[in-house]
Amino acid sequence: MAQYDLVVVGAGIVGLAAARALALRYPRLSIAVVDKETCIGQHQTGHSSGVIHSGIYYTPGSLKARLCVEGGQKLYKYCDEKGIRVERCGKVIVAATLEELPGLYRLQQRGEANGLQGIELIDPSRLREIEPQCTGVQALWIPATGIVDYSAVARAFAEDILKRGGVLLLGRRVRGIRREHAGVILQTDGDDISTRFVITCGGLYADKLARFGGAESYPIVVPFRGDYWLLRPERRYLVRNLIYPVPDPSLPFLGVHFTRRITDGSVWLGPNAVLAFGREGYGRFTVQPDELGEVLGSRGFRRFAKRYWRIGIDEMIRDYSKHRFLESLRCYIPELTLQDLLPGPSGVRAQALDSSGVLIDDFIVHIQDQRVIHIRNAPSPAATSSLAIGRLICETASSTFTLS
Repeated sequence: MAQYDLVVVGAGIVGLAAARALALRYPRLSIAVVDKETCIGQHQTGHSSGVIHSGIYYTPGSLKARLCVEGGQKLYKYCDEKGIRVERCGKVIVAATLEELPGLYRLQQRGEANGLQGIELIDPSRLREIEPQCTGVQALWIPATGIVDYSAVARAFAEDILKRGGVLLLGRRVRGIRREHAGVILQTDGDDISTRFVITCGGLYADKLARFGGAESYPIVVPFRGDYWLLRPERRYLVRNLIYPVPDPSLPFLGVHFTRRITDGSVWLGPNAVLAFGREGYGRFTVQPDELGEVLGSRGFRRFAKRYWRIGIDEMIRDYSKHRFLESLRCYIPELTLQDLLPGPSGVRAQALDSSGVLIDDFIVHIQDQRVIHIRNAPSPAATSSLAIGRLICETASSTFTLS
């Protein structure tokens, strides 16, 4: 049986950032990262739109607000040091109607409270200078926003871990967490793993891993699928960089937007937000019956569905109707036509939901005992915040575990 001082479960960008931070601070510890996939970053990390968020959306003083701003600054610096291509291209958040202006002004206030530099309220003429094809009554210009390939960042994190003596144990699904007098046993598809301490960063399976360790069942993870369309290549000139709507303040989703990709120059249109029919239900017709039944049968989701069923139906209709999706996009780029939209990728967001049916809007770091820490909610902007989240997890582990 392999033995380590510390094991991180989950080789997404958050788990890798945590393992990297611990390996840097404690070079004498034996550290392993375990993941059920044979490659790192296969889910939320690999399906990310690639945006480096500024931190303008998040409640001042929250973990998301603090770690997003800190993490974005650290990420730009890290990419420069590692030679990872990154662009600080900026984005506009556009009020399409007069009714959206109060929400736009609230975002400006949040951005200022969160310490963002350079945010600017702009009129339609200034908006056209930045995005010539975009229309709106007013907009916010956010120069700190950028784009990057998060898969490349994750690979760099993994290289840092390996250089400091850490190991990646891939293709090893964790099926149980058992306490023993000397530490913790991780039961996996392969051989069991013995370790003194465990940190779980399971993303879509965060709640299951926490339950394996004996933690409370709530919050549960509800998977929301986001489908994108692609802008036809010869029409990419319609979008220079990033165009976002004013989001619905009652939901932790940013709405349908326009995102230029750094990897190939493509422009992603979307996503919507609909219930996925499984934790890895990337396709509209991909169903994982046990996982879907677990979500539908939970009291938290039933309460959530009762509250937001109208929004859910509208999102479902837009997901299956190209015409409805186009209507949402034409609020900002009126020149778009059906022929401009090509089928695109999809992703699944792991969103924590409490027993009262409320979607949890902040990151959750749960200290279970002196041996196990669970990251129970780390959706967007976790990729932007990854270096700062890694620092936070490392500090939490330092104060909780006996790392000597």
